Amino acid sequence: MTKLILVPGLLCTKQLFANQIKALGEELDIEVANITGQNNITAMAEKIILKQDSSFVICGLSMGGYVAQMVAHLAPEKVSGLGLLSTSGRADTQERKKQREALIQLSKIGKFKGVTPRLLPHLLSPKALKNETLVQEVMDMAAEIGQVNFTLQQEAIINRPDFRPFAASANMPVEILCGDQDQLTPPSLSKELDSLFYDSKLTLLPGIGHLSSMEAPDEVTHILRRLVTRVTL
Repeated sequence: MTKLILVPGLLCTKQLFANQIKALGEELDIEVANITGQNNITAMAEKIILKQDSSFVICGLSMGGYVAQMVAHLAPEKVSGLGLLSTSGRADTQERKKQREALIQLSKIGKFKGVTPRLLPHLLSPKALKNETLVQEVMDMAAEIGQVNFTLQQEAIINRPDFRPFAASANMPVEILCGDQDQLTPPSLSKELDSLFYDSKLTLLPGIGHLSSMEAPDEVTHILRRLVTRVTL
C-alpha cells in the first residue's frame, strides 16, 4: 500500500485533510505530519524523513507545501511523488517578513484569537465564507494550534529558503493545485512552480480560495489519487 504523508498549513490540524483521509483511507496508508513545536522548516522536514523507512508520496498545503518541498530536496530518494497545494516556491519578501513579525507581536498581546473574522477572507472564497460549518472548522483548527505554535510556525515561514532552485533537480511526479480566488498564494505562484518542475501537472480551481482541500474536497482527492497513480505506473 502506498504511503501518503499530508502536511497541514499554518494554524491547521489534520482536519484540513479530513475529507481526503475519509475518501482515500482504505486505498492508501495515510499519515498526517505533526509540524507543531518547531520553528524551522528544515527541522520539520527532517522529523518527517527520519520516521520513514521506505519511499512515500508527500503533499502539503501552504506552509505544508514549504515543508513538502524541503522533504523532497533533502531526501529525493524517498519521495516518490510530490503534491503542492495552495503554496509557493518563493521565500518571503522583507515586507512580508515584517508583516509576519507584527502578527507575532500582536498574538502575544492579550488573548490569542487564532483566525479572526478579519482574516477569514484571506483563507476562504466569498462563497465558502457563507458556509458556517466550514468557517467554524477553520476557527477551531486555529484555536487548537494556539498562540505558541502560531509563533513557531510564523518564525519557520519567515526564515524559509527560496525553494525554486531545488525544483530543477526534482525527478518525481508533481501535482500542483491552487484556487483562483486564493489571496495568500495566488495562482501566479503555482504557475511559476509548474514551470520549474520537469514532470508537473497544474490544476487551477475556479471559485476556490486558499484552503482548497476543505473548499474543494473532491477535486483535491482526485488530484491526490492521480498523483499516486502517476507514481505507481
